[in-house]
Amino acid sequence: MSLMAKIERGRTSKPPRILLYGVEGIGKSTFGSQAPKPIFIQTEDGLDEIACDKFPLARTYDDIVGALAELRTQKHDYESVVIDSLDWLERLIWDKVCQDTGAKNIEKADGGYARGYMHALTYWREIVDQLNQLRSGHGMVVLLIAHAKVEKFEDPESSPYDRYSPRLHKHAGALVGEWVDAVLFATRKMRTQTEEAGFNRKRTIAHAIGKDGGERVLRCVGGPSCIAKNRYGITDDLPLAWQSFIAALSNHPNQQGAN
Repeated sequence: MSLMAKIERGRTSKPPRILLYGVEGIGKSTFGSQAPKPIFIQTEDGLDEIACDKFPLARTYDDIVGALAELRTQKHDYESVVIDSLDWLERLIWDKVCQDTGAKNIEKADGGYARGYMHALTYWREIVDQLNQLRSGHGMVVLLIAHAKVEKFEDPESSPYDRYSPRLHKHAGALVGEWVDAVLFATRKMRTQTEEAGFNRKRTIAHAIGKDGGERVLRCVGGPSCIAKNRYGITDDLPLAWQSFIAALSNHPNQQGAN
């Protein structure tokens, strides 16, 4: 059969692939528990207070691969797979690289000079391939949870500034960020106020908007303060809740389908 006969036309509806990151305690895991029939693959111990189904705590990279293989080969009724968290998974990947190379740490793996981080991409691609099979072959939503870090961004069009990003090495962050359909930043709505600090200086104070430390929101589009993106045409901040995300998905013409 020729390639011309294999051309696909129109929009293909598939479950979303999401990377959700934010500061500690913002409600990332709770968001994951609201996804349709989720099963958690936990790489850190923090789900005790959340009602959810989860595999035993993964302590090695092989534990992660084993859990993904179970979901791929065994009969189940789960509709979403949640990895919580991605930055702790990265540590397991680094341990695997060190095991492969006999290095004491990732910096010295493969002779140093950041080669260990490139070696780690082999295992990241294996994880992505397994998740692709769950999404395409089993129709599962993929939700990847990560903590946030503050990094200095060297903007060639302006002065450097600090911004939030997922707590991953830049190579892994780029690979995962390009693969997912949405990178969402979970944060609190804040307003800033500038006041006199004396000696002809000013200071800026941030105040939370709303009760209980501020309204929790999802940033769906990036800017100077954070990395974020989506392929669904969502431009507004959303409440930090799965149903709010799905409702926004359904209201935009670029949506690719989700439960």
